[in-house]
Amino acid sequence: MISTESVLESGDQACIRLEPLINTHLPGKAAPTAGSCAVFVDGSSTVTANGGVHDIEDRILRITGYYGYNPGYSSHRKEDGTESHAETPGSETSEESQSYQICTNTALKVLGGLLLVLCVSSSWVGTTQVVKLTFQSFSCPFFISWFSSNWNILFFPIYYSGLVVTTREKQTPIQKFRECSKLFGEDGMTLKLFVKRTAPFSILWTLTNYLYLMALKKLTATDVSALYCCHKAFVFLLSWIVLKDRFMGVRIVAAIMAITGIVMMAYADGFHGDSFVGVALAVGSASTSALYKVLFKMFLGSANIGEVAHFLSTMGFFNLIFISCVPLILYFTKVEHWGSLSSLPWGYLCGLAGLWLVFNILVHVGVVLTYPILISIGTLLSVPGNAAVDVLKHEVIFSVVRLAATCIICLGFLLLLLPEEWDSVTLRFLATIADKKSEEHAEELTESSVNTRSRSRANGTVSIPMA
Repeated sequence: MISTESVLESGDQACIRLEPLINTHLPGKAAPTAGSCAVFVDGSSTVTANGGVHDIEDRILRITGYYGYNPGYSSHRKEDGTESHAETPGSETSEESQSYQICTNTALKVLGGLLLVLCVSSSWVGTTQVVKLTFQSFSCPFFISWFSSNWNILFFPIYYSGLVVTTREKQTPIQKFRECSKLFGEDGMTLKLFVKRTAPFSILWTLTNYLYLMALKKLTATDVSALYCCHKAFVFLLSWIVLKDRFMGVRIVAAIMAITGIVMMAYADGFHGDSFVGVALAVGSASTSALYKVLFKMFLGSANIGEVAHFLSTMGFFNLIFISCVPLILYFTKVEHWGSLSSLPWGYLCGLAGLWLVFNILVHVGVVLTYPILISIGTLLSVPGNAAVDVLKHEVIFSVVRLAATCIICLGFLLLLLPEEWDSVTLRFLATIADKKSEEHAEELTESSVNTRSRSRANGTVSIPMA
């Protein structure tokens, strides 16, 4: 046998020394020659049985250049039952643990989303009902809107506090605020950008809240919350026109249903009086809300939660600095007149502003932490929530037309929540169900034919196949 023991790397041509394989093994003596193979594990040597056969096989495989050969992994591994596998039990265990972790995370996300739905719905119902209670002693909607909007200043401090608790943030609040101010540009927030970017959004925010409060003075909380749900249809129409989003026929149908519900709501008490004005105010609030969301998606669509918190706090500062003059003008013109500051219902005002802030935090944070569709469902559930409060506490009696209009608006809202690929997903689902039914039917036919043959054999009859 020929073995390659060493290759000389020098200036001369490499030479290969060839020497015969000599077996000097004597009975009763163990010599570490070519006839035996010593295996070293943790510094101790172990002489394997039939070492000569194994060593010869290794040498043959090395010399012939066997594809995929690794020293020490010849056929004797199979004989010893220690063959190495590419897939180890550890890898299978890791895959199972990863799949279990994914399922656990999904379940926690869904459960957290359901809890978030209840919180969003409860906070919005509470906000609407507290507004109705506040109007009994303090009927100044713009002052209430301005006071509640000022609480948006707390958005970024709450975000930073949560960040410190969850991630042990090492940045100071000022450093984090400057980092999030890149939303306004690479140079950060300047006075020009502060006014240019914040002014339109702050004005739309104030108009949305003010029109919503004005509508609550004319209509019940159920009607206003149902009409406000039409903002989802307006968002689709504006996104289709301005942002060139994908056209979907089902969403056009949903928009038509929303408009139908609005007309029916206005027709419930005739096209006159406070009812018609209240419907117009609620629809105006939904329209400004839709415009705010479309513009936010256009200019700040890629913002993360920190940048959103920074932006909302900035709007709160803008509201406090620039819009504070409007309540004063309304006060001196006696459009919205109140007495001394001590006579104001600060309990209701602070409760209302706190609930409104909680609702906005849940909406903006919930979109990041869970599925956005659950936030929309939470807003929709405020309609039956307000209806239950109106019936049980305020003893409101709803007409058939108002109930039908509310149901049509809510159904249109649900249609708007369908994903863009809902039609293909539905077709694949129906095709899967049809395949399963056909397979089950074929299995039933096979079982029935087997049972028929077994019965015929048991009765001694023989079925002759027809030619």
